[in-house]
Amino acid sequence: MTEPSRSSSTRSLSRQDLRTLILASLGGALEFYDFIIFVFFAAAISHLFFPPGMPDWLQQLQTFGIFAAGYLARPLGGLVMAHFGDKLGRKRMFTFSIFLMAVPTLLIGLTPTYATLGYAAPILLLIFRMMQGAAIGGEGPGAWVFVSEHVPPRHVGLAVGMLTGGLTGGIMLGSLMATAINTAMTPAEVAAWGWRIAFLIGGVFGLLAMYLRRFLRETPVFEEMRRRAELTRDLPIKRVLAGHGRGVAISMLMTWMLTAAIVVVILMTPTLLQKLHGLTPAETLRGNLAATFTLSVSAILCGWLLDRFGSIRVGIAGGLALLATTYALYIGAGLRPDLLVPLYALAGVAIGGITVVPFVMIHAFPPPIRFTGVSFAYNVAYAIFGGLTPLLVSGLVAIDPLGPAHYVAAVALVGIVTLLVNGRPAASALPAVTPAPLPGEARTAAR
Repeated sequence: MTEPSRSSSTRSLSRQDLRTLILASLGGALEFYDFIIFVFFAAAISHLFFPPGMPDWLQQLQTFGIFAAGYLARPLGGLVMAHFGDKLGRKRMFTFSIFLMAVPTLLIGLTPTYATLGYAAPILLLIFRMMQGAAIGGEGPGAWVFVSEHVPPRHVGLAVGMLTGGLTGGIMLGSLMATAINTAMTPAEVAAWGWRIAFLIGGVFGLLAMYLRRFLRETPVFEEMRRRAELTRDLPIKRVLAGHGRGVAISMLMTWMLTAAIVVVILMTPTLLQKLHGLTPAETLRGNLAATFTLSVSAILCGWLLDRFGSIRVGIAGGLALLATTYALYIGAGLRPDLLVPLYALAGVAIGGITVVPFVMIHAFPPPIRFTGVSFAYNVAYAIFGGLTPLLVSGLVAIDPLGPAHYVAAVALVGIVTLLVNGRPAASALPAVTPAPLPGEARTAAR
């Protein structure tokens, strides 16, 4: 199968390719900002959207329950968008996902509180949060598929690396916005109205990103499948479950490693270090910002390395680095708190190795069902492991202060073993547009 813009697997990235990657990565960053900003203002939201007589702990619990509802909506939203992405086109769903994110983000910033609407306020908040979850369920997998099908096969690693760097950059944007608002305003102002600024700006960001995506083109791979009438005629999820169980299992195990790195090291570690070693929120925030920045840069570098050395070498090196730097962070933060920022930044570099996850998933499914396969495996695994990880890590901390590092190390080893058994060669060894084989079929070539 050939197509003008992807007719040669050895061609370099064109200006159009780079424009597509930059626009897709920027849109991903803005959409992830919209999804993550909620957690930074959970305290203010908990006091405004629930009855004033409710205990603080119950308000906080219900607010984080609404936040978690976004994760529960991810698999369903991702599966629906992936279905139409395999049937109607990648670009349509790629643009729709950011619209579905921007609208509820804007509405959260405008929604009256419990004092005005009563119990309708938290119900609306729950609905908007579930809309955000559905949107993010389609964004990550859809974006990885979109950029990977736009570039020559030997540049797929760089494409998913740039996109991953954009997605994680959205977390950094959210942290910076929260820091700026809390620095510029008093706590009373933030609680009264300042928190709304983050959501209103996020909604505008999302609409801007949707506008920018209008200039993107449908992927050459999908256009060629449509021209040759090779689009799947039955339910894509039926084909995924019936004939690609191995690809689903591999993708879910790799996603487990991604959730361990992001949920534990990026999202949970600041709070854990405050409790374990008495560090201040300001200290852990500086470290977290450093880690998120180095993660975003490292994701791009790891993508470039994947194109040259393949998933086995890069993935094993990244898994071992994640293991080592997580232990260094948790041990060093207790012994040398003054080294927190460089230690956290080094951990961020290692986490950039998660770029191997979308690289493996993209090659685990053939083009007619690729969007559905990636979305199903990724979102279901994230819902399971993303939900269980905080509980497991909290239990481990009660037993051993290094419990979070033990958990990350164990999951990193699972990822390494998965790569050894089912690794892929560098993308330059793959055909230009032909359906990708299952990872197991490439095992011999990878070695």
